[in-house]
Amino acid sequence: MQRTRWILAAAVAVALCGSTVWAAAPAPPLLGLDLAGIDHAVRPGDNFYNYANGNWMKTATIPADRSSTGTFLKVYQQAEKDTAALIRHAGAGHPAAGSNAGKIAAYYAAYMDTAAIEQHGLTPLRPQLQQIDAIATRADLARVLGDGLRADVDPINATHFHTQNLFGLFVTQGLEDPSRNVAYLLQGGLGMPSRDYYLSTDPHMVAARAKYLTYVTALLKQAGIADAGGEAKTVLTLETKIARAQESLVESQDIHKANNLWRMTDFAQKAPGLDWATYFKAAGLADQAQIDVWQPSATTGLSALVASEPLAAWKDLLTFHALNAAAPLLPKAYAELSFDFYGRTLQGTPQQQPRWKLAVAATNVDLGDAVGQLYVQRYFPAASKAAVQQLVSNLIAAFHQRLNTLSWMTPATRAKAEAKLDTLKVGVGYPETWRNYASLAIGHDDPLGNHQRALKFEYHDQLAKLHQPVDRGEWWMTPQTVNAVNLPLQNALNFPAAILQPPFFNPRADAAANYGAIGAIIGHEISHSFDNLGADFDAQGKLENWWTPADLKHFEAAGQQLVQQYDQYQPLPGLHVNGQQTLGENIADVSGLTIAYIAYHNSLGGKPAPVIDGLSGDQRFFLAFGQAWRSKIRDAALRQRLATDVHAPANFRALTVRNLDAWYPAFDVKPGEKLYLAPDQRVKIW
Repeated sequence: MQRTRWILAAAVAVALCGSTVWAAAPAPPLLGLDLAGIDHAVRPGDNFYNYANGNWMKTATIPADRSSTGTFLKVYQQAEKDTAALIRHAGAGHPAAGSNAGKIAAYYAAYMDTAAIEQHGLTPLRPQLQQIDAIATRADLARVLGDGLRADVDPINATHFHTQNLFGLFVTQGLEDPSRNVAYLLQGGLGMPSRDYYLSTDPHMVAARAKYLTYVTALLKQAGIADAGGEAKTVLTLETKIARAQESLVESQDIHKANNLWRMTDFAQKAPGLDWATYFKAAGLADQAQIDVWQPSATTGLSALVASEPLAAWKDLLTFHALNAAAPLLPKAYAELSFDFYGRTLQGTPQQQPRWKLAVAATNVDLGDAVGQLYVQRYFPAASKAAVQQLVSNLIAAFHQRLNTLSWMTPATRAKAEAKLDTLKVGVGYPETWRNYASLAIGHDDPLGNHQRALKFEYHDQLAKLHQPVDRGEWWMTPQTVNAVNLPLQNALNFPAAILQPPFFNPRADAAANYGAIGAIIGHEISHSFDNLGADFDAQGKLENWWTPADLKHFEAAGQQLVQQYDQYQPLPGLHVNGQQTLGENIADVSGLTIAYIAYHNSLGGKPAPVIDGLSGDQRFFLAFGQAWRSKIRDAALRQRLATDVHAPANFRALTVRNLDAWYPAFDVKPGEKLYLAPDQRVKIW
């Protein structure tokens, strides 16, 4: 669940198990909580996360091939196991080569054939390396850069596009004209996770830069490049200049700064340096009248670097980026170098995952809908979809109820909010239409080629949208993805099948546990339509101010109060959460938990909640929320997330409870306890 999150999408991963078939059962409700994981030595008012999860934290160990563990990993591993079985079974019965099953089987087999990968060596990458080596002019450079433009189809990360290509492409409807699709150009060009790794003076970041230089040198040397050390220094120097040109994550989150439709003729004037006509022709975008430039200052700065930096430096950079991107699918020596830096150094993960896990993950990415169809047939019956749709309806009803009780909101703004909620399109389980992979060629002995062709297939699929009507029901996640997403431009939500399972949702579990876990997650996604980003879009997904000035002032002031609250959290010594960077997610957490609590009490039908195992209904509700966020993460991975993620660390997300009045009497939280907030300091937005 990484969510830096495409600011046009807000997402959160949830932990669930994959193979449960939902069916009515006469047994009494399950508690849905881990009572043994509670640490009663901790006062809830001092550290609610440690109270809910302290005993679990004492014994939990992070697997050697992972950077973190927790409820989320437990669910992901079940989904991984389930999809692995489906992928392996796809080859049974010798399916036709052009069928989805045949392509799944071929893709997986090629990825697993390490002997063939060793035998091929760098041969699969030679055409790309030769194309780079042939660059002799700035026009050649523009052509190669344009030919390498690829689509970002991850709605979680698109605003902070992490690509080794100089730019990335995102295609969705226009900010001011929801009736047509628009191409968005996004900054890229770095080999490390974010600009902070190049520019920060933090000792850990400085150390990471030194290790990166060692890695770049080793990878180039492995490829037989004579002056590997010299070229590595050139790469790091140029990437550092690219990092300086880029906008920060917080800057990239300002949707109003991203509303920049440039005509094709504007690029040469506003961003001179790159041969834009050649670039766009090679990228297949020459027929577009205009393009939205998400980070204009970065686009101008990156284009200037294309002109000012020597061609030889760009060729060194492109050569390394080609090797780096392909390394996991090259012979073992390349793959190990890649994992040593990106896994061990940046994530603190000591051990590479087994090959079959890597193959399953890659198949799920490149043939996601093909695997997804198999997944929902096996693990997501119609009854499951209906049950979750009802839960979603309950949460939306609770949000309506909440809107009607907001004393600070004027009738004019409330009417607009109601209209937006009424038109919210909620996708549950899987998309209405599936992707057609007929034109994607997959070979049994070409894993790198399979992946590269899949990237091109996706890119051309996105380009095709520029000539098609807007699909407001478009899905941005596959059914087997353990995640969820809000899409403000579409005014839509996606809840993939894989997240809609125990322990976050179990039809046999106590309602308090279900509403505290999956209810808060669903509420979170609904609330993203009204967070600091979503609130800028109307019911049709148009970037438009629908607030009265007084209401907007109140909303923004409450948001800044939340920023200050999260700025105080310190995950590592001297390293704080960035409250502004995580604001949208924090708003959604507070609002989502609030409406889940309302929906839970509505579900009781006016009757008092039963006491189960000595716990009141409210205690079980809040404990379910706190345990949903249990997590243990390596320090290096935590540093990376703080630099690149718009979510606060999981343990601080669990502390959302301190903003709800009902949490205080539920656990007898008193003034003087560390999490206690005076009533006027508790943030209430929705």
